[in-house]
Order: sequence, then structure tokens, then C-alpha cells
Amino acid sequence: MLFNSLEFLLFLPTVFILYWFVFKKITTQNILILVSSYVFYGWWDWRFLSLILISTLIDYTIGLQLRKTSNLQRRKLLLSFSLVFNLGMLGFFKYYNFFVDSWIEAWSNIGVTMHASSLNIILPVGISFYTFQTLSYTIDIYRKKLEPTKDFIAFASFVSFFPQLVAGPIERATNLLPQFYKKRTFNYDYAVSGMKLILWGLVKKVVIADSCAIFVNKIFENYQDESGLALCMGAIYFAFQIYCDFSGYSDIAIGTSRLFGFKLMRNFNYPYFSRDIAEFWRRWHISLSTWFRDYLYIPLGGSRGNKWFQLRNVFAIFLVSGFWHGANWTFIVWGGLNALFFIPLLLTNKNRNNLDEVASNSVLPNVKELFQILLTFGLTTFAWIFFRAESITDAMLYIQQISDFSNFVPDVIRHKKVIPLLFLFIILEWFSRKQEYAIVLDKKYRTVFYMLFAFMILYYSSVEEKSSFIYFQF
Repeated sequence: MLFNSLEFLLFLPTVFILYWFVFKKITTQNILILVSSYVFYGWWDWRFLSLILISTLIDYTIGLQLRKTSNLQRRKLLLSFSLVFNLGMLGFFKYYNFFVDSWIEAWSNIGVTMHASSLNIILPVGISFYTFQTLSYTIDIYRKKLEPTKDFIAFASFVSFFPQLVAGPIERATNLLPQFYKKRTFNYDYAVSGMKLILWGLVKKVVIADSCAIFVNKIFENYQDESGLALCMGAIYFAFQIYCDFSGYSDIAIGTSRLFGFKLMRNFNYPYFSRDIAEFWRRWHISLSTWFRDYLYIPLGGSRGNKWFQLRNVFAIFLVSGFWHGANWTFIVWGGLNALFFIPLLLTNKNRNNLDEVASNSVLPNVKELFQILLTFGLTTFAWIFFRAESITDAMLYIQQISDFSNFVPDVIRHKKVIPLLFLFIILEWFSRKQEYAIVLDKKYRTVFYMLFAFMILYYSSVEEKSSFIYFQF
């Protein structure tokens, strides 16, 4: 079920009314959330509900078994089983076809023809997200940072919580699970902030991301026939498409959870105003980057040891992050590029220089900050070309076509519908960069702006083709 669909428009208020006015006890509210979450996910394909249920049962059981034993070897065995099962399930559904096709291609490159029937396995929506969510539960119990729960309904609701089930934020069990034990009381102001987040998330998705998607698809699919400037614009459009698409989903997820009295972690913090790549990754997909930091980077040694170990750890986390995004070498190259951009900061110990807000004491950035922002955005956008391209060959040819200045023909007029939208979006985000989200407006004007945003959503929903969220494929 898509957040930007008529089905969800009917689904959300129905669940909301039942939650607050019919099922008022914690247990019945949790049951409602669990049933609603399974309906929400099963709307896409009910057959894959079995995967969520099996993963829930296994990690629930392992959590209880970890509590019963203090034997280190047995605890390691239980954790290993959780890791092997969850990562094995993720690997099978997400990477089987990729490894089979790569194996055949590798042999064909040396003249050996091989044949293998691909299963054409369908990737279950959200499997990368809820797999990492359940893993955080067993790992934190193993580390004795979390007590396992005996409340199966609460745990199953945590795993399948519908606002963030299919595209995050990836919640830690230490944050979200305890919220299912506590009585929730309706808070009007908190619910209003949730509605504002939902509104802003829909603006990002329906108005900005989907408008950019039209040009991105045309440009990337026909890059051989496009001018250098059009290809530059296509890369920039995709940078905004993926940001507004993904952060829009996160805003809607966080806002929806607030309607039910839950608090999810922030997933984006104005990343395109970052002054270096390290700052960008502290502000982009925060739930995933911190997950890799805590469960991969730090266990590998983090920033301890000599520079060679630090470099190894940086490459490991970025390459794994790229591979997490999809079964294509383009994602691995994308991850590797971000690692290369990060390394100079690590070697010069400048990776934690920019921890404050940009232009924190002024309205506009100074010349140095503006240069840093543009450079970081340029590097990020360059890497996004590999992320969006169908293959590494396509990405390289796309970049080669950009560098052909003889083909650098101005055709910006063709994009006159989307450029003003991006310009206004950047201004609004800039002046809201110190706030949680970009529509915390003055009382005098907010009603007018909310009505304007609602009108824009309705208008663009009717004239643009409705599309699913990009991160559904991951």
C-alpha cells in the first residue's frame, strides 16, 4: 500500500479511529497495530507475510533463549543462527539472481559458455529494512543492552509497524520496542506535528520527486541523444528526486507514527547543505548509517588503530552500504566512490569538523561555506549517476557524454516546470534548516501555506503519473 494512494487515504483514518476510540487498552491497541500492519504489507503481496512472521518467530525465540543462558558459546551459537537466517533470507531473495548472472558473465568473459536457469526471484518489499530491525534486537540482547520481551504481540508489532515497515527509518529495538509496553495517550500537539510531517512528506514526494522523475527517466533512458547540459541537469534532478522521494517517505512514516503516540528517529537532516562528505553521511539516511556504524564499523575497530585499519573499516562500511542498496555493481561503485570522497577527511582528521549547523549565526552562508556546500553536492551528485544508471557501462558513457563540451547545448527552457519548484524548495529548506522539518511556519501565514501545499499535492497527483517510492526496491 502506497502512502500516496487512495487506499492509504482510507486506511489511515480508519485505523486511527479504531485505535483511539474503540481499542483503548495497550494490548488491544497493539493487536490492532499488528493486524493493520499485516493488512498494509499484504496489500502488496499477502504471500510474503510468511517471511515477516517466520523472522518474527525466530528472533523472538532466540531472544528468550539468550536470556536463559549465560554460556558464551551457546550465546554465540544463538546469535550466529539469527545472523545466518536473517542475512541468508535477505541474501537469497535479494542477491540470488545477481550472483548467478555475475557467475555466468565472469565465465563468458574468458570464452566459457554456461547456462543456468534463473529463478527470477521477486524481491519482497521492505525486506532489507525489517531484517536489519530484527537483527538489532538479537544483537543488543547478546550484548546485554536490551532485555528480551515475553510479549509476542508487542514484538511482532515492533517488527511489522506499518508506518516504517517497508522503507524505514530502521528502528532500534532499544528505542521502538519499549514504546509498545507503555500506555499511549492522545496528544493533540504531537498529532498536529505528525500531520504537518505527513503534509510535507507528500509535497516532497508528489510535487518535487515525481516531477523530477519525469525528466530523470527520459534523460537517463536516452542519454546517448542528450546534450551535456541536459545530462548535468538529469543528474541534479535525480539528486533531488531520490532525496525528496526517500526523505518524503520518512517524513510520512514519522508523522504517521506520531498520530498513534509513537516516536521514530529522525532519518534526514537537510543533507544537501552539508559542507563535506562526512557531514553528508551524518545527515543522510541516518538510521542506516548509524546502524552500520554501531553493528559493523565499531566492531571492526572503528577509528581505533593505525590509518590502514581505519581505511579498511571505512571501505568496508561504504561498500557494504552500497551492496545493501541493491544487487548491481553500480551500487558497489557508488559506495566505493563515497569511501574515496571520505578518505581525505579521515587522513587529515577533518571528518568531524562540521558538527554544527551551516551559517548558524547568519542568514546566508559565507563564500567558503557556499563553496563547500556546492563541492559536496557536486561530489554526491556525481556518485548518484552510478546509483541511477542501469549498468557501470551506462554510467561511464553518461559521464563521458557530459564531458563532451561540443555537445553542451543549453536547453533549460525545456525544464521550465521543474526548475522553479526546485528553486522554491531549496529556499524553503534553507530557511528551515534549524528546525525539525521545513513547514514550521509563523501563525499568520501557516494556514495559507498548508492550503497551498494541499492544493499542490492534489494538483500534481492528478497531472503526474503516480509512482512508488524508490526505496521500495531496496
